[in-house]
Amino acid sequence: MALDVHTGSPIRLTVRLLGRMSVHIGERPVRLAGRQSQALLALLVLRPRSRTREAIATDLWPDAATGSTGSLRQALWLVRSALASAGTDPDRVIDSDADSIGLRSDVRIEHDAAEFEGLVRGRPARPEEALQVYRGELAEGFAHECFARDRERLADAYEDALAMAAESRLALGDLDGARAAALELLARDPLREEAHQALIQVYGASGSRSQVLRQFRRLERLLAGEIGEPPLPETVETYHAAMAAAVVRSRRRVATSSFRRGPTLAYAASS
Repeated sequence: MALDVHTGSPIRLTVRLLGRMSVHIGERPVRLAGRQSQALLALLVLRPRSRTREAIATDLWPDAATGSTGSLRQALWLVRSALASAGTDPDRVIDSDADSIGLRSDVRIEHDAAEFEGLVRGRPARPEEALQVYRGELAEGFAHECFARDRERLADAYEDALAMAAESRLALGDLDGARAAALELLARDPLREEAHQALIQVYGASGSRSQVLRQFRRLERLLAGEIGEPPLPETVETYHAAMAAAVVRSRRRVATSSFRRGPTLAYAASS
């Protein structure tokens, strides 16, 4: 078993892959020089089992027909050097030979992408915690195509977390929070109908009939223009319920305002 020479415990490799990348061995930072070494370690963290050097090089540099092997050697050397500079024997972390590279099976790997996805897809889901973990796209700033599929999957999960957060905040009466989550979701995907539903409910609870109507009409135009379909029946139902709620809220506001002005008007009339 690979043990941390500083603590005598199994080596723990902690990597932040969402947003700006960072790497720690235990509590000690590992400073990777250059994007090539960062991309290599990110790929090994996502796919830790040993694979052939050719397969890894092709993943990272698919267009470099002859230069990918040299790039891989350089990147691996930089990763090993960074681990050594952090006080860890690279052979305790990296399992490599002339043909293959991987991470040792006894290294404890922790990375935020897996944590985030577990929070979103878990039963029950924990969207608020997930939103705190998602600090940016997977391998942000890396142009390597090998990260594209995972990046897209996690971006979709982030949008799902926003939708769930908007719904749960509405249930708790946090209108500002629900509005913020819904607006962020729509900025990423204007066709997410549940985000429009959340905004319609927020405006209904706020007593703004005009905003309820505008949001619903905006959704109708978007759907008609993009997919040629009307809003879902549940969205129409949400719209009518929100409009009714807005009317009630507006009448209460007017009644309360009139009640508060009543004594002043009576005093003015008797003067």
